[in-house]
Amino acid sequence: MDKSIRKYLLSLARNTIAEELGIIHESVVIPKEAAILKEKRGVFVTLEMEGALRGCIGNISPVYNLENGVYRNAINAAFYDPRFYPLTKEEFGNIKIEISVLTVPEKLEYKNTVDLLEKLRPLKDGVILEKSGHEATYLPQVWEELSDKEKFLGSLCVKAGMNYDEWKKGDVKVMTYQAEVFGE
Repeated sequence: MDKSIRKYLLSLARNTIAEELGIIHESVVIPKEAAILKEKRGVFVTLEMEGALRGCIGNISPVYNLENGVYRNAINAAFYDPRFYPLTKEEFGNIKIEISVLTVPEKLEYKNTVDLLEKLRPLKDGVILEKSGHEATYLPQVWEELSDKEKFLGSLCVKAGMNYDEWKKGDVKVMTYQAEVFGE
C-alpha cells in the first residue's frame, strides 16, 4: 500500500475520533488513484497510550470497504472496546494509532499439535481459533509479546473463553491471515 494511502487512513482514523470528541482537527485529503480504499478488507484500528493498549477493534472478514472499516473501527476502538472506558478529550493528544489491513483468513490444515506448532509463523501470521461457538484472534503483532507458540495458543484459547490447553485436543479450527501494519 502506498505511503499516501497509509497517511490518509491514519489521518482518517484520528480525525474520526477527534470529531466524535468535538475536537476540530485538520481536514483529510483523499489521495488520487485510491481504488484500494473501496476494496472490502478486514481491518483493525489499535490505540496505544504511553506504550500500553488503549483500545483495539476490527473486523477480520472483508465486510466493509477499507475506508469505511477504518472509520467504524476508529470509533469502536476509542469508545466501545469493552476492556476500556471511552477515550476522553484529555487523552486524545496522547494516543498513537496503528492500522492493520488484513488478508482473507485461510484454514490451516494440521495433523496434530506438533504439526500445528511447526506451521505457525510468528510475526507473520495472525491466528483465529474457533471451537463450539467460541472464537478469538490475535493480530500478527501480538507475537511480539507472546513469542512462545504454546503460550500464544493457550492465551488465545483463554481469550476465546476456552480452557488454556484446548488447542492441544486437535478439534480446534485454526485459521491464519497476514496484515499490513502501519502507525503514527
